Amino acid sequence: MDCRKTLLHFACLYCINSREVELQSIFKVPISLIIMDLEFGKSLDTSKLTCRRVAYFGILLQKNSWRTSLLLAYQSLGVVYGDLSTSPLYVYKSTFAEDIQHSETNEEIFGVLSFVFWTLTLVPLFKYVFVVLRADDNREGGTFALYSLICRHARVSLLPNRQVADEALSTYKLEHHPEKKSSSGVKLYLEKHKALHTALLILVLLGTCMVIGDGVLTPAISVFSAVSGLELSMSKEHHQYAVIPITCFILVCLFALQHYGTHRVGFFFAPIVLTWLLCISSLGIYNIIYWNPHVYQALSPYYMFKFLKKTRKGGWMSLGGILLCITGSEAMFADLGHFSYSAIQVTDINPLPCFDLILMCYSIHVSSKLAAKVKFNLVLLQTAFTFLVYPALILAYMGQAAYLSQHHHTSYQISFYVSVPESVRWPVLIIAILASVVGSQAIISGTFSIINQSQSLSCFPRVKVIHTSDKIHGQIYIPEINWVLMILCIAVTIGFRDTKHMGNASGLAVMTVMLVTTCLTSLVIILCWHKPPIVALFFLLFFGSIELLYFSASLTKFTEGAWLPILLALFLMTIMFVWHYATIKKYEFDLHNKVSLEWLLALGPSLGIARVPGIGLVFTDLTSGIPANFSHFVTNLPAFHRVLVFVCVKSVPVPFVPPAERYLVGRVGPAAHRSYRCIVRYGYRDVHQDVDSFESELVSKLADFIHYDWHRSQHSPHSEEDVSHSNESTSECRLAVIGTVAFSGTPAYEIEESVQPASVSIGFSTVESVTDVIEMEPVHAIERRVRFAIDDDSESDVRTNMELQLREELQDLLAAQEAGTAFILGHSHVRAKQGSSVFKRLAINFGYNFLRRNCRGPDVALKVPPVSLLEVGMVYVV
Repeated sequence: MDCRKTLLHFACLYCINSREVELQSIFKVPISLIIMDLEFGKSLDTSKLTCRRVAYFGILLQKNSWRTSLLLAYQSLGVVYGDLSTSPLYVYKSTFAEDIQHSETNEEIFGVLSFVFWTLTLVPLFKYVFVVLRADDNREGGTFALYSLICRHARVSLLPNRQVADEALSTYKLEHHPEKKSSSGVKLYLEKHKALHTALLILVLLGTCMVIGDGVLTPAISVFSAVSGLELSMSKEHHQYAVIPITCFILVCLFALQHYGTHRVGFFFAPIVLTWLLCISSLGIYNIIYWNPHVYQALSPYYMFKFLKKTRKGGWMSLGGILLCITGSEAMFADLGHFSYSAIQVTDINPLPCFDLILMCYSIHVSSKLAAKVKFNLVLLQTAFTFLVYPALILAYMGQAAYLSQHHHTSYQISFYVSVPESVRWPVLIIAILASVVGSQAIISGTFSIINQSQSLSCFPRVKVIHTSDKIHGQIYIPEINWVLMILCIAVTIGFRDTKHMGNASGLAVMTVMLVTTCLTSLVIILCWHKPPIVALFFLLFFGSIELLYFSASLTKFTEGAWLPILLALFLMTIMFVWHYATIKKYEFDLHNKVSLEWLLALGPSLGIARVPGIGLVFTDLTSGIPANFSHFVTNLPAFHRVLVFVCVKSVPVPFVPPAERYLVGRVGPAAHRSYRCIVRYGYRDVHQDVDSFESELVSKLADFIHYDWHRSQHSPHSEEDVSHSNESTSECRLAVIGTVAFSGTPAYEIEESVQPASVSIGFSTVESVTDVIEMEPVHAIERRVRFAIDDDSESDVRTNMELQLREELQDLLAAQEAGTAFILGHSHVRAKQGSSVFKRLAINFGYNFLRRNCRGPDVALKVPPVSLLEVGMVYVV
């Protein structure tokens, strides 16, 4: 009954102003009766009806979620598995390119088939589907997702402006498993040695750079291999001059269409991949039955040893082609967010805004059913791969092997298309080209996503990010990266001109990413899942040894194309590490050179300082204190705005931050000074707002905070002391998380006499119908969550001094907004201090400053209009 009353209380407070009629139609009880029951404790016998109605809407939404998840599983099939499903186009051709020959004994082809089967079984199926996909970060995948997950469970992050309040985010979830001594020992060892923090970041950057390199190589090899099917339909002379131009044309079209966004054509990706999977599996079954029904015997591991025994060094080197059968496995993990993020959007189609709240309360009673739904998306991914993608790929490889076992051609004639019957060769060619485009789209989208994540975590220069869909979160387009990828893809296609060199380059990039994922997942097993270190060690040794075997084979191809991903990775890692290092040093400079709050409060007419109308938004990376660029600004221009807001836009190691928890607002000094601090928190997959909506929402949050602060002071047991403190404070001691639902209208604050604040704690991380507050003391404070509600029916004719001050502060804020907003940003130049090493001077004086001058500035990233921009020149000596 208490839970049911809490539900009604919250629902009433949410809808009392705007949705009263609709709420009454749901519960079939007048709003006034419900409020009387909750406030005065009268018995109202509506429990059965209320429970039935709540259960009905909870089950209805649950059914919609299942249906939506199934639809999204279908749509995401092309995105998640597109890259992996096109590997049969080039695996056998790359494997038999040079190192081994297809002989009459069929030992080579059967040995390769055995390697392909067990590699597909152990790596994508066992490692990724059953282990790595479970190491998601709020249903986000990829190397940065693993890194952020580790950083939340152990203090190994190098992000400078971390706060205790970040751990109160609802998406900052920690699984509270019993922590074993062994796992805590590993955690303490990692946290103690700062060099390991840097090593971990370098490892993550290496994996990230290899994913970007794969984004260059996969479109080239996929489209080129698909178009190469023309060689069987035209002469060698014509084929030589047709394949390259056609491949380049398709690549140009593919990258030129990126700005439309995958959501516009994403619905057609799934049928293309489904058709392709059915096509290759049907061809495989046909070839097995027609050419060699006994080819299944080659699945035995015995043929692997027989293969290596005969081919020796050549067989080991040919593993660089075999590993291409698992390209796309990492993309399957990295693109996990494309599926799960969309599934989360089911809450956006609710007819009533209180449905989320109803469902949360309802889940208290049926938590076991809804807990199963949370894992539904992962189960769908696992099922789709295990029962659809995996069998189709195995049948395709078996069918090609069955055909080749009866046709002993020379090495250059071994390709996917020779096993396709001539009567269906052209339809298969068209489907293959379309499937290669879909597979390329998957890795291109993943590249955009991972660069956006890198940028959010201060590991990549600022680039323009365009969100192509308002409904599907995470679908982005980065113009600069798109055209660079296109140029590099075309250069790779023209430069290499064959599948062999492209495959060698792609294979090394893929295996490097997989090794990084294996290392990071081992840490997740210990730090996040709290398993014994022996389990993580077994995982690392078992899968790491397999991947090291393939990695060593790829390294032998260094001069035959494998040099390209290494060169790209070194170049990108240098850029990313220099940018991250300089960003950290700039933050440390700001931290050591910030000025005290007393200095700000001392500024006034007596010192010749004027307060001009308007709002001044001072952007800084600091979460406390007065930044040096503002003191530099006031020193050179002795005036600042009537309302002053120190804004810190920061990234936290979570994929997304709920809008209700994004703004952390507090005062800087006493209320009369009209100075505030606002910390805006974004996850690494969040959409950053444009300047217009940001400005209006920021002012709205300030108004909500002013309401809350005065209301808290008035209804606190020591309200007089709080008022005195509010007016005389010279320190920053309290920040509040302001939710998405603002207090509407003035009546709520004109009827203070009978307002009864309700403190409710039922385990919800975010409730949009109330203001969620986190109060923090300056140092090592215990956080408290306070939720309150304002009764609109209360009326009062008494105007207290506090209410007058509240109204005056709100009027000042409104007048300042009408006068205009100025954005005060630092225009920095960074210089290495004297005595620095040669590498540091090169990195800071030349590398970072070159990147800073040629990437987008903070004003462009925030879309600040030039007429509202004030730049403060600063020289950072680090």
